[in-house]
Amino acid sequence: MLSQSIINDIAYEAVGCAIAVHREMGPGLLEQIYEECLYEEMKSHGIQVARQVKIPISFKGRILKKHLRIDLLVEDLVIIECKSVQQIAPIFEAQLLTYLKLAKKPKGFLINFNCRNLSKEGLLPMVTDQFSNYPKE
Repeated sequence: MLSQSIINDIAYEAVGCAIAVHREMGPGLLEQIYEECLYEEMKSHGIQVARQVKIPISFKGRILKKHLRIDLLVEDLVIIECKSVQQIAPIFEAQLLTYLKLAKKPKGFLINFNCRNLSKEGLLPMVTDQFSNYPKE
């Protein structure tokens, strides 16, 4: 049975992979490079991960031709949005919250690889109301 604890364990593994990528590659590369490295790192740890997952957009009951894309979807539960920017802007936070809502996923991370210490400066976790509906254990 799925629980907050299981989701958090998945998120912990994903963050560990992101830290490993950052240690290896350092700051200053393009977002797409970090995304690909993180994808490969997760796969090498046996984590189920998908890249550039399409999120359909519905408007007034109709599915639009345009769609959004999630950078990484981990174990079909945790969204990772990769950034490589000077600082996290509020629009990036809004973007991740929108992705979580539209994809109906409980947890996500905004990861900014353009920093000195990823675990202290580059990670912004977010959860949805859906997360709180899962049992804790």
